[in-house]
Amino acid sequence: MASGGGGGYGDASQKIDYVFKVVLIGDSAVGKSQILARFARNEFILDSKATIGVEFQTRTLVIQHKSVKAQIWDTAGQERYRAVTSAYYRGAVGAMLVYDITKRQSFDHIPRWLEELRNHADKNIVIILIGNKTDLEDQRAVPTEDANEFAQKEGLFFLETSALEATNVETAFSTVLTEIFNIVNKKNLTADENQGNGNPASLSGKKILIPGPAQVIPAKNKMCCQSS
Repeated sequence: MASGGGGGYGDASQKIDYVFKVVLIGDSAVGKSQILARFARNEFILDSKATIGVEFQTRTLVIQHKSVKAQIWDTAGQERYRAVTSAYYRGAVGAMLVYDITKRQSFDHIPRWLEELRNHADKNIVIILIGNKTDLEDQRAVPTEDANEFAQKEGLFFLETSALEATNVETAFSTVLTEIFNIVNKKNLTADENQGNGNPASLSGKKILIPGPAQVIPAKNKMCCQSS
């Protein structure tokens, strides 16, 4: 089911134009690893164990004829693993804040996760709020409106997903990755204009590698843009 095709599972010998690091955060047992498994391998693991520490998986997609490798990092939601934070967020250009629509507490903790994200990650990181487990609609404890209102107030994208039924998982990732892609491309255009005719080759043919030392997304800081 997950073999090849336009979805981009299994990226044998493709030339990679961009690498985007995206982090999954949220309480334990909200389905972060399941969302990752669904996106990276099109699987759902019935007896999924709690994630210990940090792991990541990759999948390559084509966005506007460019090959984009998404490097998706998954971390334990448990408090005792929080020491990994700064390394975990370093170089991330996208984040998925996940809660479980059947567990009100997991939604109530989202502002704390968002605060941690904003303390450790680049301020221009692209963030999507995800209400997972829509397959358990009859046990819903978080109304869609509550989450939507919070997302609008904080300037986040928002989607409800079901990793079990594969609902909206693809859309959630492509929303984040396309937004990052657009930001990066705008930045490339400005950098190309700044280069003038002097040395336009400096960006073309060069992968914008993220993670890396704060490349790409601080768009507002004019000082940063010439160094590479």
